[in-house]
Amino acid sequence: MQKEDLKETPKDAIKRAIANLLRLPRHLKSSVMRQGAKDVDKLKSQLVLSNIFLHIHSIKTHRFSLRWNYTFGLGVMCIGLFTILALSGFLLMIYYRPDTAQAYYSIKDLIYVIPSGRLVRNIHRWAAHLMVIACFLHMARIFYTSSYKRGREFNWNIGLVLFILTLGLGFTGYLLPWDQLAYWATTIGVNVAASLTELTDALNINGLFDIVTKLKHLLLGADQIGNDTLVRFYFLHCILFPSLMTLFIAIHIWRIRKNGGLSRPDSIDRKLLKGTPENNKVNNSTKPGLFQHTDDSSYAKGQDAENLVHSIPHAFLKEFIAVIFILAITVALSCLFDAPLKEPANPVFPENPAKAPWYFVGIQELVSYSAFMGGIGIPIIGLFGLALIPYIDRDKGAIGIWFEDKTGIRVTKISACYAFACCAAMLAFTIVFGWLRAWFPDIPQLLIILINPGTILVVMFAAWSLFVLQKYDSIRMGAMALFTCFFIAVIILTYFALVHRGPNWDFYWWPSLWPKH
Repeated sequence: MQKEDLKETPKDAIKRAIANLLRLPRHLKSSVMRQGAKDVDKLKSQLVLSNIFLHIHSIKTHRFSLRWNYTFGLGVMCIGLFTILALSGFLLMIYYRPDTAQAYYSIKDLIYVIPSGRLVRNIHRWAAHLMVIACFLHMARIFYTSSYKRGREFNWNIGLVLFILTLGLGFTGYLLPWDQLAYWATTIGVNVAASLTELTDALNINGLFDIVTKLKHLLLGADQIGNDTLVRFYFLHCILFPSLMTLFIAIHIWRIRKNGGLSRPDSIDRKLLKGTPENNKVNNSTKPGLFQHTDDSSYAKGQDAENLVHSIPHAFLKEFIAVIFILAITVALSCLFDAPLKEPANPVFPENPAKAPWYFVGIQELVSYSAFMGGIGIPIIGLFGLALIPYIDRDKGAIGIWFEDKTGIRVTKISACYAFACCAAMLAFTIVFGWLRAWFPDIPQLLIILINPGTILVVMFAAWSLFVLQKYDSIRMGAMALFTCFFIAVIILTYFALVHRGPNWDFYWWPSLWPKH
């Protein structure tokens, strides 16, 4: 039907309805976006200003922040994975029943009865694993580009809180299938959390620290894992932790906006303007107009506005690609590998080996030497050190540059080799010769707590960090050495516990060599 015909019979209600229906996409877009400016730049600005979802961005984004080799899109991937987890989790909640008598069979119904239930469960599980990895790498990216300096100290710690919440989400969700794998992995995690009793037993002061038992009862709802525990974990996993994640993600993004966007080198504007013609394709006004206002402090510093591009479409296109990329990986893994489901949980017959979730097995390896230091002491030292990094490293070095300079690259490489050698040597030594308890059966437990492979690795890493700090007279280099050592140690300990620890936590070159039952 021609538009002229529609205009000729305006009183025809049917034709008017059809005409309005044909104009539906345009009307819908205008009602959502609320744009009315004819100027292209103003239109793009209004799209951001007038939409609650788009307003998380500044109107303009610096071109350096859009480089893949700078951020790898890791922050966007983390948010994308959290969104995938929320959406798939809502679908799973429809069919899941948080009761020990029904939880396992509701999971079986999801796998074998509910249409696409298996795929949704696989997507949820793989997205959870990928989010832990993405958060870990995102934190490393922030550190190695010095993006925690100059007013970003608090946001570094907000990111640390988000990482802890991510681990909490993974741990609480691990129990919900209520199979053997979930039950005994959670049992190990709860025992690690209660490992403070090892120290109180060694000091003979249990009466003063009964709070450990009370906290364990608060978490489990009973003396051991049961129905009350499942309900509590369901609440934490589906309500409390996601709500806290949403809140802190909002604060995290808001602080990025208030800090002028992603970090970047001070001299990047001059370098970009002197670059190739491809770097200067975008032609923006050097003076921000009414709708070109941005939180970026570059205007106040007199930096060149030519390096700022509209967030629509430049930033959104990059973010869309990052989300589609991680979604494709998640779906591909979900199609190739099913989420495991073993026999129903049985407190009488433990798994052997009983392992914590993979992102905690490195801690479980340390716990095998000392429950308190491995489960509480060393993790607290690590988290406390990470939280203090921005406040101790106040050197005025380069920001927004990977490893800062050639010295930083050299320190990182040497520190990685040093950490690998220390971890490999310590693990090999304990496998071949054992440790203090094997040599001296009656040795006081307090000495085991103070002197074990975990504490020795911490001392070796701290000594190396101090050596680098003094050698280069740089707090940044010392921090980089220490962070790299712990980064590599986490990877090695996780791999070793996953692959080479078998029944009774003995060493095996490969899982295929485990004894057959």
